Amino acid sequence: MISLRSRNRHFWAFLMTTLVLVSLAGTGCSKKEAKYPEDHARFQRVVQAIKTLETTYVNKDASAFHELLLPLEKLDLLETQVRQDFAAFSTIHLDLNVDRIVIDGDHISAFVSWQGDWQRTPQEASAQASGHGILLWSGNQVILLRGTEGDLPFGITHRPNFPS
Repeated sequence: MISLRSRNRHFWAFLMTTLVLVSLAGTGCSKKEAKYPEDHARFQRVVQAIKTLETTYVNKDASAFHELLLPLEKLDLLETQVRQDFAAFSTIHLDLNVDRIVIDGDHISAFVSWQGDWQRTPQEASAQASGHGILLWSGNQVILLRGTEGDLPFGITHRPNFPS
């Protein structure tokens, strides 16, 4: 026969083992801290800038689009073409997907793939296009577009193969 005292010891041992296992399981699932928090925060700002660029283009917000650009002459043409897209299409749908981001000092290259639909009037069928390109950004705390490369959707009205 097991004495009452022996049962209490087993109960307390079982309880302590259970508590230790529960606490270990809780710490095993804890959120991992970023190894380089400043770099991680900068990466998140780049991703947010890309999302903002996409949103301002879809919403046809020329002033917000302008605020994302560095004041460079080579971006004036991009901005002009984007404004022409806004004037030409009643509806724009765009999905920008970030494939890779490379950060080298102050220069940031975001490799993106995209697909979109542009509709001139609600009665017309939309025209579709897709492609790949590179968004060139600059900055640390404030991320601004400094250039583009490749096949990007901005200025779609000037594409030779795009339906007019």
